[in-house]
Amino acid sequence: MSTETITPSTISTKRITTQTLIEMKESGIPIAMLTAYDYTHARILDHAGIDVLLVGDSASNVMAGHETTLPITLDQMIYHAQCVIRGVQHALVTVDLPFGSYQGDSKRALQSAIRVMKESGAHSVKLEGGEAVAPTIERILSAGIPVMGHLGLTPQSIYRFGTYRARAKDKKEADQLLNDALLLQKAGCFAIVLEKIPAALAKEVTEMLRIPTIGIGAGPGCDGQVLVTHDALGLTKDFNPRFVRHYAELSDLMTDAIKAYVNDVRMRDFPNESESY
Repeated sequence: MSTETITPSTISTKRITTQTLIEMKESGIPIAMLTAYDYTHARILDHAGIDVLLVGDSASNVMAGHETTLPITLDQMIYHAQCVIRGVQHALVTVDLPFGSYQGDSKRALQSAIRVMKESGAHSVKLEGGEAVAPTIERILSAGIPVMGHLGLTPQSIYRFGTYRARAKDKKEADQLLNDALLLQKAGCFAIVLEKIPAALAKEVTEMLRIPTIGIGAGPGCDGQVLVTHDALGLTKDFNPRFVRHYAELSDLMTDAIKAYVNDVRMRDFPNESESY
């Protein structure tokens, strides 16, 4: 246990590290996490006080327009991470290892993680899975690279699941998730994302672990919460699961703004005399 007293005010003034997140769990201070894929958004989110920025493979969906997260490559993830890091002074940045860059080959996984850290300057990596990836996590950690785990609905396995429905609703899968969470903690993960699982199960996992849990569609009992920023800001109009809360409707605001711009150009109102040289 840390001997340092940590409060929301001290968090806002210090650089967030993996140790900070553990101290936040110990102090009962919820962790706020969002996704970022570019410099401009990262700078805004960091300035607003976000604790963790996830350079998510969800960039495959919201940035590239793919149906799943599977198509995005390691090179593309590194590029997004490079952009995000340039905008960050406060938050801890973790980067998803994309599909195909770590599964089934711990040596390749280590090489992928090293590339992310060296070429982007990120602070940690995240990968999906439980028991099957525990040896891979240990190998990545042997190089001094912090790892965040991810259990429950794991989007890179969508074709195996065949659906985006909630996971671990039956006892067998719930017991496996509990076991996997302990294995990831033992392997050395500094935190675990719990996606789309029953709230009671997420609370049980959270209370069982020494490391923080970050929930998405997993109820209020986790140590922190994460959303895709595009969803939280209302930029994605066709994705409305129950766990997403819209904190703004930027899609509507941007549409109205662009319509006004088009109209001003058509009417030769823009640029006016004060906007010209």
